[in-house]
Amino acid sequence: MGHSTVLIEQDGVRFLTDPLLRPRVAHLRRHGSTPRPPRDVDVVLISHLHHDHLHLTSLRALPNRPRVIVPNGAGEWLGRLAVRADELGAGDSMEVGGVAIRAVAAEHGSDRRPGGPAAEPLGYVIGTRPSVYFAGDTDVFDSMAELAPVDVALLPVAGWGPRLGPGHMNAERAARAVELLRPRVAIPIHWGTFHPTYARRGPWFTDPPREFAAHVEVLAPSVEVRVLEPGESTCVTRTG
Repeated sequence: MGHSTVLIEQDGVRFLTDPLLRPRVAHLRRHGSTPRPPRDVDVVLISHLHHDHLHLTSLRALPNRPRVIVPNGAGEWLGRLAVRADELGAGDSMEVGGVAIRAVAAEHGSDRRPGGPAAEPLGYVIGTRPSVYFAGDTDVFDSMAELAPVDVALLPVAGWGPRLGPGHMNAERAARAVELLRPRVAIPIHWGTFHPTYARRGPWFTDPPREFAAHVEVLAPSVEVRVLEPGESTCVTRTG
């Protein structure tokens, strides 16, 4: 659905990651149409507290008040804003509708400015056979190898501007994450959706997924890369 917002359907349970469903957020403008809030979402997974990943207006727009899972340190603050949420820390697990959810570490900033709390950033591994790793925002780190193998890896390959700060992966570093994770399918996310009002779109906006696929072909040629434009979907079948 664009940026880090992905709708995942696993064994009848619908997960939505980092919902950002507005035409603008702060100084960022969406390129293309704004998706409607999906219906019948069971679980929302929040990776960290930055405004383009925990977007309160988008969260409140979701019908049926789905269950919200956030990193440790964010639950009480969200409760004061009338958003009920369950907290997880890296290494914690829970189950929703028979589908396992495991919170895993990420390397990224943890605070919400101005005036918000700090909370550890997370990724999530959802389900088994197939398992889906949603990285959130993170740089590549060695212990990603401990998650391997996963069936599907949703990996950020760019940002919302021409330059990436610490705690992010570009196309090449995301391909190195693929080496560690050994997924069957890798899908690049966090590209081609939002751009600053002061910056022109260019190769930095459009090219990262193709660059990612080219790097994966060299570093992990057995992995299938599926590049999905915002709004497109795909299906990954069970193994075993």
